[in-house]
Amino acid sequence: MAAAHTTLTGQHCQGSLVLWQGFSKASHHMGRLRNARIHVERAVKQKKIFMIQGRYPVIRCLLRRRGWVEKKMVHHSGTTLPPPQKDLDSSVMGDSDTTEGEDEDEDEAFRPPQLFDFDDVLEFDDLDGTHALMSRMVRNEIPYFIWTTRRDVLDCQILSKDQMINHYARAGSFTTKVGLCLNLRNLPWFDEADADSFFPRCYRLGAEDDKKAFIEDFWLTAARNVLKLVVKSEWKSFSIQAEEEEAPGDKQPKKQEKKPATVSPEFVDEALCACEEHLSNLAHMDIDKGLEAPLYLSPEGWSLFLQRYYQVVHEGAELRHLDTQIQRCEDILQQLRAVVPQIDMEGDRNVWIVKPGAKSRGRGIMCMDHLEEMLKLVDGNPMMMKDGKWVVQKYIERPLLIFGTKFDLRQWFLVTDWNPLTVWFYRDSYIRFSTQPFSLKNLDNSVHLCNNSIQKHLENSCHRHPLLPSDNMWSSQKFQAHLQEMGAPNAWSTIIVPGMKAAVIHALQTSQDTVQCRKASFELYGADFVFGEDFQPWLIEINASPTMAPSTAVTARLCAGVQADTLRVVIDRRLDRNCDTGAFELIYKQPAVEVPQYVGIRLLVEGSTIKKPLAMCHRQMGVRPALPHLLTQRASGEGKDLGTVTHRSAPRKVAGARSLGHTEKPDSTATTSAPGKGKKGKAKCASALVYPNLRKWEPPSTRMGCIFTMTFASGDRQPHPLNRLPLSLKNPQALGKTIPPKHPKVPRQFLPALQAPPNHLDLQPRRSPTKKTPVASKSHHLQSIF
Repeated sequence: MAAAHTTLTGQHCQGSLVLWQGFSKASHHMGRLRNARIHVERAVKQKKIFMIQGRYPVIRCLLRRRGWVEKKMVHHSGTTLPPPQKDLDSSVMGDSDTTEGEDEDEDEAFRPPQLFDFDDVLEFDDLDGTHALMSRMVRNEIPYFIWTTRRDVLDCQILSKDQMINHYARAGSFTTKVGLCLNLRNLPWFDEADADSFFPRCYRLGAEDDKKAFIEDFWLTAARNVLKLVVKSEWKSFSIQAEEEEAPGDKQPKKQEKKPATVSPEFVDEALCACEEHLSNLAHMDIDKGLEAPLYLSPEGWSLFLQRYYQVVHEGAELRHLDTQIQRCEDILQQLRAVVPQIDMEGDRNVWIVKPGAKSRGRGIMCMDHLEEMLKLVDGNPMMMKDGKWVVQKYIERPLLIFGTKFDLRQWFLVTDWNPLTVWFYRDSYIRFSTQPFSLKNLDNSVHLCNNSIQKHLENSCHRHPLLPSDNMWSSQKFQAHLQEMGAPNAWSTIIVPGMKAAVIHALQTSQDTVQCRKASFELYGADFVFGEDFQPWLIEINASPTMAPSTAVTARLCAGVQADTLRVVIDRRLDRNCDTGAFELIYKQPAVEVPQYVGIRLLVEGSTIKKPLAMCHRQMGVRPALPHLLTQRASGEGKDLGTVTHRSAPRKVAGARSLGHTEKPDSTATTSAPGKGKKGKAKCASALVYPNLRKWEPPSTRMGCIFTMTFASGDRQPHPLNRLPLSLKNPQALGKTIPPKHPKVPRQFLPALQAPPNHLDLQPRRSPTKKTPVASKSHHLQSIF
């Protein structure tokens, strides 16, 4: 019995323990649910709901620490939004050279194992699934912070004013190669700067005018290169001669080599004349020449010139020149250096780089040095001609090298407003090396393109310098240390950084009118620079949605830092204007420009009435100018508002004209509109018919019928501004007294025969046009038969 009791007691204790554990687990879940609900309610009240597309673990982690709750981004169908396709052509997606595939394109296999994985942080931060639970709670809430890799994921126009998004609409004006090429041509309208001083010459191959400009540029560049080769060969001959004089005993007979082809000095003369003509054109000395004036070299002549140029540059032909041509070449080059900012970086091999206008990560880029091959590429690709999105840009043939290897620099900058334009420049950056030694004789992309998306698939050359990093990346601090070792400690602070800041600002200035300004938006960009031998930075392109993947130890640190500092600027600074912005520096903020609100098209034509000349009026009426003319006069009536007199033709029979066997139709019948009443009616008028064919004096026996018409309206009593004769109905005898006797066309014996109406008629003389005329209180109609 005791054993049985002990067994029952043990079972009871075990059951109680199980119940207690279940109760504890349930209470734990209830507490977690309660805490999640409290956190969500607080986040909804404070508008701290965010939504992210793609892998941005740093952004997620930092927003959660600020009390934000994530809403999962889903399709309209309800499924989670998948990452963008890796090879998606951005030219099809929109107007920007976005690098939306770079984040997802970074494979895990290329990530060093010792790197810090931020995805592990998110998993550790959400071991109990609290964040996933809160995401379900806010699935129907409005997100107030949106971070996407593509700007076409959401339409900014449907967002409210307090919803932040990390993109601006219509930013392709500077994030595409075509847009940057076109907009920087308008830089002189925005600032006193020359785009050729920081942006290599660029042309659209699909546009016919740009294609012709590129062909002419290729010709002139070849001519300049001939002058450079002449000067270089002279200096080379001097150096060889000096070496031979220093070591005459070491001179050994050379083996008989095949004699190369030669190019005559006339070839140098053609290059000199072409450059001189170009200088005169730049000085506008050709302003008096016609557009059809022939150039020094015709297209056929340039074609022959290029064939000999290829022989010298690519086939090793000997360029013969005269001693008199050397000094002339030096002088012309010195003049060209003052007007062609890119003459030093363009080298002497005439290499150009052909790029798709709206692709990223180095896709489709080719380096070429033959004009015929580039034109064949354009003419043989109808799609290139159709969309016009392919560009050709002058390649920097004399770049700054580190241990004989080419590199470029990725510089971040942040735009938080477009009106006023507000630009933040990131203090840290990183450089990317090529895997192969630099050489202009090998135009392969592995030598000349430093994009990590291309170089990461290639093995480092065995001929590279051993001090170059194996992961092909340096931080800007390491680069500055290398500049100090080169003997240029101030190059970074005095040439490189100021040049990059100026290039970024100029590119944004030219695009300010095309980008859709939205106060709650911001965008982080990545600009790529290549430096010349003189440390001058050259802007290559600007990328939207730059990659934030920690592909190397350098990018793992810097990309996390730029994301954290971006949130400091766009979120923390809204609450505290004096907060720490990290490595971001405000480099430009222009005064605000008021943009008038667009209310649609309003076409308005303004002007004044053109009155018919007197001679035309008289010719139409058949009356000579000497006759007194009866025109409208404003008059005032008792209890009447101001009115406007309008004349319109209306027929009227004249009783006195019946004996002449015809009926006259006078020209005008007056109507008056009173603005106060808003009505139109016939005006008060006195009318008289003037015989239209009165040309000369006729005897009194001839019966002539006249009806004089006068219209009165209430208002000012001033006479007509053209000083035409007014008519007043007061004194009938004044008609004969006021007309000067010198008028031969109106006989005086007509005047006594006038049958006066009940009121009096007074005709004011032309000599006193400013004299005020009494106003009739009502309309009168006067007819008289002479």
